[in-house]
Amino acid sequence: MSNWPLLSLLIWLPILGGACVLAMGERRPDLARWTSLAFALVVFAISIPLFTGFDHANAGLQFLERREWIPSLGIEYHLGADGISVALIVLTTLTTALVLIGAWTSITKRVSQYFAAMLILEGMMVGVFCAVDAMLFYVFFEAMLIPMFIIIGVWGGARRVYASVKFFLYTFLGSVFMLVALIYLYLQAGSWQLPDLYALRLSSTEQMWIFFAFLAAFAVKVPMFPVHTWLPDAHVEAPTGGSVILAAIMLKIGGYGFLRFNLPITPDAGHEWAWLVIALSLIAIVYVGLVALVQEDMKKLVAYSSVSHMGFVTLGVFIAFALVRDVEGGGDAARLGLQGAMVQMVSHGFISGAMFSCIGILYDRMHTRQIRDYGGVANVMPWFAAFYVLFAMANSGLPGTSGFVGEFMVILAAFQANPVIGFFAAMTLIIGAAYTLWLVKRVLYGEVANAHVAALKDINAREALVLGVFAAGTLLIGVYPKPLTDLMEPSIAQLANLIAASKL
Repeated sequence: MSNWPLLSLLIWLPILGGACVLAMGERRPDLARWTSLAFALVVFAISIPLFTGFDHANAGLQFLERREWIPSLGIEYHLGADGISVALIVLTTLTTALVLIGAWTSITKRVSQYFAAMLILEGMMVGVFCAVDAMLFYVFFEAMLIPMFIIIGVWGGARRVYASVKFFLYTFLGSVFMLVALIYLYLQAGSWQLPDLYALRLSSTEQMWIFFAFLAAFAVKVPMFPVHTWLPDAHVEAPTGGSVILAAIMLKIGGYGFLRFNLPITPDAGHEWAWLVIALSLIAIVYVGLVALVQEDMKKLVAYSSVSHMGFVTLGVFIAFALVRDVEGGGDAARLGLQGAMVQMVSHGFISGAMFSCIGILYDRMHTRQIRDYGGVANVMPWFAAFYVLFAMANSGLPGTSGFVGEFMVILAAFQANPVIGFFAAMTLIIGAAYTLWLVKRVLYGEVANAHVAALKDINAREALVLGVFAAGTLLIGVYPKPLTDLMEPSIAQLANLIAASKL
C-alpha cells in the first residue's frame, strides 16, 4: 500500500461511509450498523501501514500528498504525517471502531444518522492530524464540531441542547482567534504551508499576539483551566460514544495544536509566557482534581478527571520551554517532557475511553449515573468489576499501566526544571488515586445496594471485546512503551530543536 494515498483514504473513506449509511434511511438499522462497522474496520486496517511502514530515521513528514485546492489564495490540499500524527491517527481509527461496537444496542433512535455522524467525525479528526496546509487544518478543525454538536444535541440527555450549544460556542469562539492569526501569518509569509510558517521570522510583539491567539483556540479544546467548564456539561449530556470520542480524541487536538502551532511558530513568546501555561496546568492538575473528588455523577467525575490529566499534557509541552533555554543541558529533559506529554495523550485516550465505556455499560442497565444508586456491583458483575478496577488503577497512575508512563516522564522533566513544579505535578498521583478509588469503592464494593443492582447482568461478549481492547492498549503501553516512544522520538527531537532556536 506504499503507493496508495493512505492519508486521503483515511479522511474520505469514513466520510463516504457516513454518506452511504445516511442514505440508507431508518428502515434497516441493522444494515446501517454493519455497514458502519465495516467502513470503520477497513479504515483502521488502512491506518496500520502508517505505523508499520513509518521510517523512524526520518524526522520529517511522510506519506505526503500535495495538490492545488484554491490557487487564487495559495491554499493547497497538502497532507503529511510524522510520528506524532501517526500515533494519534491510529488511536482515532481504533477508538472509532470500538465506539461503533459499543453503541450497537444502546442507540435505538435514528440509528443510521448516529453511525453516519460518527464516521464523518472520524474523517474530520484524521484530517486535523495530517493537514500540512494551515487553512486546511482550520477547515477540518472547525468542521469536526458539526457532527459532535449533532451527536450531543440529538442523542444526549435531558439538557443536551444547552450542553451542545455551550460546547459549540466555546470551541468556535476560541478558534476565531486562530483564524485571525493564520491570516496574519499568511500575509507575512505568502504561504499557508506549516514549514514556511515555521521558517518565518517574527518580532517579539508579533509572536506574543500570535501565541495568545493560538492559546485561546487550543486551550479551549484541551480544555485548560479556566475555559474547561463546557466539558463536564458536554460529557454528562453526550451519549456514551460521544463521551468516548470527546475524551479519547477531540481533547487531544488541543494538545496537538500546541505542538504544531504554538511551539514552532512562536518559540520566543512561548519561552516568555510558558510560566502562565505551566501555572494554569498545575491548577488543572490539583484544583480540578479536587473538584472531581466531590462529584456525585460518575460521568462528571471522570470529565473533571480528564481536565486534570490533560493538565499533564500542557505541562509537559510548556515545561520544555523552561528546560531547553534556561537549564544547562536541558535539551534531553525538554524532549522527555514533550515525549511524556505525547505518551500521556495516547494513554489518556485508552483510559478515558474505557472509563466512559464502563459508565455507559452501567447506564444502559440502570439508567442512572448517580454514584449513590450503586453499591456492591462487583458481587453481580465480576468480569465488569475486573475491567473497571484495572482502568481505575490506570487512571490513578499505577506502575505497569499506561497512566504511569506519561505522568512519570512529565514529573521527571518538571523536577529538572523546578522542584516546586515537580512537587505540585506529583500531587496528581495522590489526588487521582483519591477520587478514582473513592468512586470504585462506592460503586463496586460493599453489600448489594438495592434490587436494581441485584438484577444486573455481567458484560456480554460485545462489551468484553470493547473493554478488552482498551485494556490491552493500557497494559501494552504501560509494560512496553518503546514502540510508541520510538515512533515519536525523531519528531519530538525536531520540535525541541525548533523551540530552542530564537526567531528574534
